[in-house]
Amino acid sequence: MIRALGHLTRRLRREEDGVSAVEFALIAPVMVLLYLGMMEISLALSVDRKVTNAASALADLVAQDDVITDDEMTDILNAGSAIIQPFDAEEFSVRITSVSMSLTGEVEVDWSDARGMTARAEGSEPALPGGILSPGRSVIWVEVAYAYEAPFEEITGNFDITEEFFLRPRQSLIVSRE
Repeated sequence: MIRALGHLTRRLRREEDGVSAVEFALIAPVMVLLYLGMMEISLALSVDRKVTNAASALADLVAQDDVITDDEMTDILNAGSAIIQPFDAEEFSVRITSVSMSLTGEVEVDWSDARGMTARAEGSEPALPGGILSPGRSVIWVEVAYAYEAPFEEITGNFDITEEFFLRPRQSLIVSRE
């Protein structure tokens, strides 16, 4: 009996018929997880690039004008939704704000418009990064957010992609709002 068991053990050690199947079964889940993770990261980076482009383009559209009307602002906000395509525009929100600094150094919001988030109160004092404003000047501040919903939530989970963009007006010291 012991001799037969020893013989069977030696024979099984020499047998190599199922090695590939076992190796595949061990490696396949890891490879599938890596593939899905890379796909998820690639998609999130594409959304991030679109969000950055939208913030830049919207700030540029506002900074090129000296007076923004209601119709122009509607078109600019709609442009943001168009830039983010082919991703879901319902998850895209934007706030465009004109902030100025008085000659005495007081910073305040001149006007603000938003879609998908709350506009800033006129006359409020926002906290801006240092060096953005100088006395007697203004800046167009665009804040963009995208609520990213991952196709495979288990890998990365859902998260917000945000971007801020600051641009000085080109035609005048302050972009007015009608």
